[in-house]
Amino acid sequence: VIEEANWLTLEKDLEKPGDGFDAVICLGNSFAHLPDFKGDQSDHKLALRNIASMVRPGGVLVIDHRNYDHILATGCAPPGKNIYYKSDLTKDITTSVLLVNNKAHMVTLDYTVQVPPTEAGAAPELSKFRLSYYPHRLEAFTALLKGAFHGKCQHSVLGDFQPYTPGQAHVPCYFIHVVKKT
Repeated sequence: VIEEANWLTLEKDLEKPGDGFDAVICLGNSFAHLPDFKGDQSDHKLALRNIASMVRPGGVLVIDHRNYDHILATGCAPPGKNIYYKSDLTKDITTSVLLVNNKAHMVTLDYTVQVPPTEAGAAPELSKFRLSYYPHRLEAFTALLKGAFHGKCQHSVLGDFQPYTPGQAHVPCYFIHVVKKT
């Protein structure tokens, strides 16, 4: 079953089957689109608690976010192939960071991508678009997840769906959190 609902009102929007779902999947950096209008991450905490409540004991939550640690440290997205879209068409990504009270509050990525021609012999076109995200850092997001499960979970992190060790040579574009409810 694939369901769609508002993370902030999940328990009202979605009927939980029995003890919950075997798996809840939230990928593609989608959670980072939830803004932090209050500046205290209360909406993030509520949404993650709601998501965790939908996972049955022994079930898993798989959720990801971009490597904002790297973006905030270097001012640019990590180099490498994007795991979610055809990144060889990306010509440029310009990064902006909005600070509120000296704290990273929003990351904006301006993309320029080359659109393949639809007809033979036609020239490719460039397309530009902008996406804004809340910059979840690995350690802080891990703490949010463990809090949402009230510590009753097993947590692991992958980098671009490969085993990840902090400080490793390869810098992943995305962190994927796998949380098993205990």
